[in-house]
Amino acid sequence: MASHVSYRFPWAAAALVALVAAAQPAQAEIKRIVIDKKVSPAFDGRTFGSAGQYETLAGRAFGELDPNDPHNRVITDLQLAPRNANGKVEYVATFYLVKPIDMSKASGLMWHDVPNRGGRITIPEAERALGDIGLSSGWQGDNSGNTAPDDDNDYAIVPMAKNPDGSPVTGLVFGRIVNASGPDSKPLIVNANPVPYKPVALDTTKARLETHTAETIDGKVSGVRTIPASDWAWARCSASNPFPGTPDPTQICVKGGFDPTLLYQVVFTAQDPSVLGIGFAAFRDVASFFEHVDRDEAGAMNPVANRITWVISRGRSQSGRFLRQLLHLGFNQDERNRQVYAGMWPIIASGRLPLNVRFATPDAASKLYEGGMEGPAWWTPWADPVRNLQAASVLDRCNATNTCPKIMEQLGGTEAWALYMSPSWVGTTAERDIPLPANVRRYYMPSTPHGGGPGGFSVVAAKPPQCPGPAFGRGIYSANPMPYTETTNALRVHFRTWVMKDVAPPPSRFPSLANGHLVDPSATGFPAVPGVPAGAPASIVSPMLDYDWGPNFNYMEGSGVPTKMPPAVKHVIKMKVPRVDADGNELGGVPIVLREAPLGTYLGWNIVADGFHKGKICNYAAGMIPFATTRAERMANNDPRPSLEERYRNHDGYVDAVKAAAAKAVSEGFLLQTDADRLIAAAQASNVLATQNTSR
Repeated sequence: MASHVSYRFPWAAAALVALVAAAQPAQAEIKRIVIDKKVSPAFDGRTFGSAGQYETLAGRAFGELDPNDPHNRVITDLQLAPRNANGKVEYVATFYLVKPIDMSKASGLMWHDVPNRGGRITIPEAERALGDIGLSSGWQGDNSGNTAPDDDNDYAIVPMAKNPDGSPVTGLVFGRIVNASGPDSKPLIVNANPVPYKPVALDTTKARLETHTAETIDGKVSGVRTIPASDWAWARCSASNPFPGTPDPTQICVKGGFDPTLLYQVVFTAQDPSVLGIGFAAFRDVASFFEHVDRDEAGAMNPVANRITWVISRGRSQSGRFLRQLLHLGFNQDERNRQVYAGMWPIIASGRLPLNVRFATPDAASKLYEGGMEGPAWWTPWADPVRNLQAASVLDRCNATNTCPKIMEQLGGTEAWALYMSPSWVGTTAERDIPLPANVRRYYMPSTPHGGGPGGFSVVAAKPPQCPGPAFGRGIYSANPMPYTETTNALRVHFRTWVMKDVAPPPSRFPSLANGHLVDPSATGFPAVPGVPAGAPASIVSPMLDYDWGPNFNYMEGSGVPTKMPPAVKHVIKMKVPRVDADGNELGGVPIVLREAPLGTYLGWNIVADGFHKGKICNYAAGMIPFATTRAERMANNDPRPSLEERYRNHDGYVDAVKAAAAKAVSEGFLLQTDADRLIAAAQASNVLATQNTSR
């Protein structure tokens, strides 16, 4: 199977059996660290504020877990993992430290960033200038594609589950292929990486390949046809190497080639699942080691020993979902009962990552049959009558142990339309706002794409984006440039002050049922903008689906053993989305300069231009529909939105609008003055109404 690592380093083959014997066998944590590469000074020798020069250290942490420790028992299949002579389960996690060379100049704050699909993270210059320490460490152990061991990514090496008699653990896995054509074979891809499992046998009678002619956004499938086992193969093929091709467990070859009008779905039996839930414990224990331990059991010094007072963990998208699940499963408390993170910053992440699952595919995002919204997604105990689950919250375990961090939740337009945001705010009944506890702040970034756009002030529209996911399609509207960067810069300052000095950040700012800015998709008030199909955008919002994964799955925990592949849809959860103004831009969020001085309608959604998904939401890509330049142009297109000239008169008028928007955002605490000055300068240098008379 793909999670069998193809080791490229001499140390890796022995990594899971070469741990140093524990000096304290009752405690299972990080036993040894190895620094593989040190760059000092780093960043071309530059100095950063009063912290001076920085260095980077890349290495590996060797850890072990007691399967019977209450802190670890929640890990799926940990009891089936092989154990060392001390009865512990071993793992390896890579890490990357970014620190001042002179640690006496360190601020005492360490940012523990969660890599997204293996991507190693370096803290930005602004944090280096403050003397902060950066830690990026591995957690994803499926070792597929970008998460496979390499010099410049972070990953985990975890064991595989075996039955008590030593026989392989098996289970069902599925994969999907869309918008494929021609004789070439196709791999099974989940988001951007290969499906990390292979079939037990290449015998196609032991698997099922079917085609679908259509799928609705709420999971209704039509035109299902099973392809005879004789008409497809686990093989690599092409025009020069036609069906049945060359045997290959990672590729599917179809007799007569792929039909681009169909979606292909295969269900097969795999074996040897990696115990991926260990990733939560590995992430916890690496942070705890650097925060609390002077040296490892072999005598190697902790390079940041006694210099860390606070740790904030931060993750975007997949990584933010990882943090929410880590917290939900109780991993903010280490094996010595210490709180690990003082702060936690899940960004653009509504659900929880389904990592603690047998045969998990942690690269999955939001497409049909991809989990991650099981159980509570909210911060306050709340009933879930639609799914018949008891009242619970993400914070139940940390509340019980008094280890809850300060939390800053940051979401935007795409999360509302494509990534199931509203149930985490209003529950599955969507009838009442769920209160936020005192340790949580929520900031909504209106009309933004997933993670934010590049910003800037330009009347030249960007090209339509590619819809995220393998061959999903392309959007029909220009890419949305609405940025996160400047707002995130301000929130970083507030979060540091909140954690380090207990000075509260600005009040939460988000659309709600109470303020009238969170509404049914049909009640957004979206204007009749040219080019937007009738019924949109109400018809394209992605509903959250309640799946039946089988009786061995824990729906409250989002953990366990799914036995139904693909799962049936039990319920379609009612969604809410932000209301918009007369331009179609979202209301109720934090002030963003480009949103307050708009050049068009900034959408949290886009529509697929062609292919199997034509006319549906462009997964989690976002769009923009520019304003007309002149009144005559907009009238000719029956556009109800005032033109740029009607709004701003000329270039100087637009610069004035940017100045006013920047002043508003600064006064409310969501923009730093240095960023405001930079944005105003960018507006002055822009092409917005640049040919119009700028005399006053």
